[in-house]
Amino acid sequence: MSLDDLNQPDTLPTQLTPILAFAPIVFLVILLGLSVYLFGADSSFGANQIALIMAACVAALVGRRVGVPWSQAQQGIVDGIAVGLAPVLILLAVGMLIGTWILAGTVPAMIYYGVQVLDPGIFYAASAAICAIVAISIGSSWTVAGTLGIGLMGIASSFELSPAITAGAIISGAYFGDKLSPMSDTTNLAAAATGVDLFEHIRHMLWTTVPSFGLALLAFLFIGSADAATPSQIEELQQALAEQFDIGVHLLLPLLIMLGLVYRRFPAYPAIILSALVGALFALLFQREAVIGLAGGLGDNIYAMTLLRGVWMSLFDGYLSNSGNEFLDALLSKGGMSSMLNTVWLILCALGFGGVLERTGILAYLLQLALRGVNSAGGLISTTVVTCLGTNILAADQFIAVALPGRMYRNEYERFGLSRLNLSRTLEDSATLTSVLIPWNTCGAYMAATLGVATFSYAPYAFFNLLCPLVAIAYGYLNFALKPVEPIAEAVVEATT
Repeated sequence: MSLDDLNQPDTLPTQLTPILAFAPIVFLVILLGLSVYLFGADSSFGANQIALIMAACVAALVGRRVGVPWSQAQQGIVDGIAVGLAPVLILLAVGMLIGTWILAGTVPAMIYYGVQVLDPGIFYAASAAICAIVAISIGSSWTVAGTLGIGLMGIASSFELSPAITAGAIISGAYFGDKLSPMSDTTNLAAAATGVDLFEHIRHMLWTTVPSFGLALLAFLFIGSADAATPSQIEELQQALAEQFDIGVHLLLPLLIMLGLVYRRFPAYPAIILSALVGALFALLFQREAVIGLAGGLGDNIYAMTLLRGVWMSLFDGYLSNSGNEFLDALLSKGGMSSMLNTVWLILCALGFGGVLERTGILAYLLQLALRGVNSAGGLISTTVVTCLGTNILAADQFIAVALPGRMYRNEYERFGLSRLNLSRTLEDSATLTSVLIPWNTCGAYMAATLGVATFSYAPYAFFNLLCPLVAIAYGYLNFALKPVEPIAEAVVEATT
């Protein structure tokens, strides 16, 4: 994504007032509150989408009031959705991958061997650390969650540990590694949006990122796991897995292939598609009984066509376990492209709302209002954090939440005598990390769908994502680890970007 893709209007409508600008936001908050009150945990299965669509209509009416015609507002919806099409494709591909990897025995093998290796006493901290290491090497929190995360969620269920805490640990580790990886798209975008050197940006982030992750690991270690399953229960689970699948270490090969593709900078979407097809091939080679069972049995069908039917079903409708073991059936019955369609629906509605806010100038107007009254470095950093969080909520996409404030605030940091490295770091500390805490943001929706845990359920345990913005604000008010502006160096960097 380039900065020009954000379609910020060159001039803001002069007729905008705080009342008009806040009208769509207040309307959305009221509707979302009613949605949760009326539908509870099921609000994301359609009610929230209606709220977002209605709020987009209000934003379009405000735009018309200040001189932005419907044609431009509609184009804003189209452009907003276009920003999220790549994540949507990845989301659908991950659904395919989960289905074939379960059918192939890859996910069951990860669970089978994982319960032998991982100590439930330190499971949460170990999960965060493992995800962090892998995410640094490949630069993608989504890929880590969609591969290792799936296995770790299964292992946690096997130990009878909290799915919400496990998801928080996976997300904490995945975003720590993603944030510090030079291969991460958001890391590169933050550096580009502020005009700083990529590796200087990464080094400056260590000041806030490492202490925050250290505190998160301590929190995960502190959380007890006294309710973990007993060894006899683990043995029963392993036996049930072995009865349903032909378990072997070779079934972990699709995971290694996937990580290898991403590490070699293979684009995410084709890498996930290829990995899903590798899972389908492994299912045909090693799990033919499971494939035939998913297809509904042989009957009068040709053997090869039955195998093709089973594999095809796993791609679009996921795997359905009928072992008779309720726990195992609930653990393995998931995946398929169809499992992601509700999440896609939510993302498209949210991005459409964000696109209208951006095209009508409401979003930029709200950002400018946020700068009023800022008179210290701590206030500037706090405002940046709140702005990025607000943009994640309103625009529903972390790329916009990184690029738009980065472009608008870069001169303000210099006015306060601060290097743009402080801005680039704060963008990552807030925009990148809080995106996953918003249910309708592309990141929050993806993680909830992939890990099978509602965003509001795992958010309190995504300790790293919660702590890092607070550490950034504290540094601002303490005037700690803030790099002063260096005009000559900044000019050189600006000339090369």
